[in-house]
Amino acid sequence: MEDNHIVDLYWARSETAIAETDKKYGRYCHYIAYQILSNDEDAEEIVNDTYLKTWNTVPPNRPDPLKAYVGMISNQLALNRYEEKTAEKRGGGNLPLIYHELDECIADEDESVDIGDNLALRDALNKFIWSLPKRTRKIFVRRYWYASSLADIAKDYGMKENAVAMLMFRTRQKLKDFLEKEGL
Repeated sequence: MEDNHIVDLYWARSETAIAETDKKYGRYCHYIAYQILSNDEDAEEIVNDTYLKTWNTVPPNRPDPLKAYVGMISNQLALNRYEEKTAEKRGGGNLPLIYHELDECIADEDESVDIGDNLALRDALNKFIWSLPKRTRKIFVRRYWYASSLADIAKDYGMKENAVAMLMFRTRQKLKDFLEKEGL
């Protein structure tokens, strides 16, 4: 079923919308959540929570594309769950390492940032990501959106882990330079 038809089902408040979303994007949402949480049961809960949040936010939203919308929700919910689980026992997992890798490119959390700055940063990141060669873009997104390990990326792209690490290092340097030029 096409995304616009699924969104129409949400607007009509038809529970079929959830079933169609699950059929089309359930595995995608599970993959996102699992990459962050490394736990099937937690990932399944996140997928179900994704459907609930989608139900509660469509309408008034009319997401296009739906895949990006449910992916974003899954990602946010999984990150929230990860922070809850690690609040008491800091450490472990890939996310601290992944965030540390990007520290040199982005501003500290303590710096006050208004909504306009957040929008400018989002737009700049999108512009930067789309300026990358296709393969580099896919690897960058796998690493920093899906939280995939360097080993998994290397295996999937037929590369050595060191080559992936070097590619990410160089791409982060380009990102830092790009953000500096943009004044961010």
